Amino acid sequence: MESLTIHPQNNEQLKAIKSVLKALKIPFYKSPYNPEYIKKIQDSEKHQEGAVILESEEDISNYFKDSESDVQD
Repeated sequence: MESLTIHPQNNEQLKAIKSVLKALKIPFYKSPYNPEYIKKIQDSEKHQEGAVILESEEDISNYFKDSESDVQD
């Protein structure tokens, strides 16, 4: 089943949304995480896209070996 994130703009909208969800017997909960914290995590994940992760000595050696061959070509 899908999950939705809803961003009401004021308390009136929030109360209306909660009323509708209760009337339809749709379970909901308030996220325990601060929205600013979640945004920082998402920004960090975007920043890491395309990053090279070297986890071992072999990875490091292979990475630099590959980059040296690119320079010689």
